[in-house]
Amino acid sequence: MGKILIVDDDAGFLDVIGTYLAENYPHLQVITCGKPYQALHFICRGDLDLLVIDLEMPDLDGSKLFHYAVGTGMDAKRIVILSGREADYLHEHFPLGTCLAVLNKFEAKQKVVLDMIFSSLNRKAAARGMLDTVGVTKAKE
Repeated sequence: MGKILIVDDDAGFLDVIGTYLAENYPHLQVITCGKPYQALHFICRGDLDLLVIDLEMPDLDGSKLFHYAVGTGMDAKRIVILSGREADYLHEHFPLGTCLAVLNKFEAKQKVVLDMIFSSLNRKAAARGMLDTVGVTKAKE
């Protein structure tokens, strides 16, 4: 446990979340990807414990990326959808049970849920001692 891919076209958000995860969750290996098409390579490898996808991105939106990941065999319960949209919109497009969580990335209460997910993965990774080298890796542009 412990390998996370975060896909978001907002470079500032990726920098902030990547730094936050590196500082607070030492047993997680985090890959940040600013271009959705680059994420396809990481998803195909099949070794992700968590996939975090921004819903609205150019070229390849989060919904298509979600369906691609599930189509490759990834468990939908290991995918989190993030967006700046209101909860009603998000739950209309991703009803309860479709994936692990659908969260508004700008609401503080929703960030707590994301932290709970990261914390759980971090504890599992620490308990299993599976990762020797940890940190945040940015996908090459």
